[in-house]
Amino acid sequence: MPIPHTDVMTAVEFDIPTPPPGPDRPPVDDLLLPVDELPESSSPPEQVSRRVRDELMLDGNAAPEQVSRRVRDELMLDGNARLNLATFVTTWMEPQARQLMAETAEKNLADRAEYPQITAMEERCVRMLARLWHAPYPEQVRGCSTTGSSEAAMLGGLALKRRWQDRRRAQGKDTARPNLVMGANVQVCWKKFANYFEVEPRYVPMEPGRYHLTPDTLTAYCDDNTIGVVTVLGSTFDGSYEPVADICLALDGYQAATGTDIPVHVDGASGALVAPFLDPGLLWDFQLERVASINTSGHKYGHVFPGLGWALWRDAAALPDDLVFEVDYLGGRSPSFTLNFSRPGAHVVAQYYSFLRYGFDGLRDLAAQSRTTARALATRIQRIAPWELVTDGSELPAFAFRLAPGTEGVTVFDVSQAMRARGWHLPAYTFPAPCQDVSVLRLVVRTGFTAELAGMFIADLTEVTRRLHTARPTPPPPLAALNTP
Repeated sequence: MPIPHTDVMTAVEFDIPTPPPGPDRPPVDDLLLPVDELPESSSPPEQVSRRVRDELMLDGNAAPEQVSRRVRDELMLDGNARLNLATFVTTWMEPQARQLMAETAEKNLADRAEYPQITAMEERCVRMLARLWHAPYPEQVRGCSTTGSSEAAMLGGLALKRRWQDRRRAQGKDTARPNLVMGANVQVCWKKFANYFEVEPRYVPMEPGRYHLTPDTLTAYCDDNTIGVVTVLGSTFDGSYEPVADICLALDGYQAATGTDIPVHVDGASGALVAPFLDPGLLWDFQLERVASINTSGHKYGHVFPGLGWALWRDAAALPDDLVFEVDYLGGRSPSFTLNFSRPGAHVVAQYYSFLRYGFDGLRDLAAQSRTTARALATRIQRIAPWELVTDGSELPAFAFRLAPGTEGVTVFDVSQAMRARGWHLPAYTFPAPCQDVSVLRLVVRTGFTAELAGMFIADLTEVTRRLHTARPTPPPPLAALNTP
């Protein structure tokens, strides 16, 4: 069937990630070393690639290009990543970035003495993020790259726990029963943290119409043993932002009433690289004094293939010194605060490339394109009976939608399975108790989700919904009564 017009975006606007630099924009080669701030605008990919490659030459001879055979027969069984609407993870990068990753895949980030330029790139990315997140003193921020946002979140949780322990010991109190307060919508990494590091998780439950943490019920779960509160900037359930500023204000009131000072960690796995560009007036980051640490995923809206995360602490006091190890390895000493050790430096190189390549303007354009497409898709889906929106893509470029209450003959799980048969991975799931009667589909828009793909998706969803909703099974005739002697 022909693909209907989607009113999403014109192909020209959407399919080109960022416009080429104008004549008044300086080429990346003119930037002074080192680059510790996001450039104001985007630069041509070849120039950025050459610039990063020139810096890497200081680490010694670049490794020859790695040529590997793909096991094509097996990979053919995998789904098409471009049609995976479930994941927030980056599925598209420019060829120049892919090449840089291939050239640095064998470089061990733990071997900082041998690869000082990759180490320098990591430090520059940390300072770029510190400024992007309005750290009052960017040079005092402590931060590191990680294998993903889950590791970064756990490091943030560990720092909260250690600060609480140090404070309790100084007060002559026990440290036996730490707890962490968070919404029931947190990502599973926080449940792992609580389990692995022996912290009681206190989940503030959802309520009908409220599917993330809000300040009104928060403080009832806090006490002297609370090591911190986790706020989520971009819930994986529905793409919504939690009101970080209002939560901090509620904790200010709690401290005034009880004397207990509870820090906040912002899990910005997705939103911390969306909100700075699209929601500049939103208070959620280090502008709020109560925010001690932030994590994000470079491999989500940081436009790097998996797995890369970032963890930042507002100052040295937020990350206790005894958690940072001075590692003497392969001829060089360096500080380390990670849960693992050896890992490829390629992802840090790719993040540095993306920051230089796109700059603030380019990253804003990419995020704006994704949000525009998400909101347009949400509007179109709302017109397809019997769907109704839970969120509309106006925060993260992601939204949840469900069948209108009372819909019979079809479930979101039926639709998810039918869409999978057409190549789309559209997840269906049920919210936690007491909202377990709410079952939704969630759609994530990322760079590379073109207007043509959006049109194909709407056409397929419309057809699947029509077919499933109208093809209700005919009930069998009633059984005849048994004749008993």
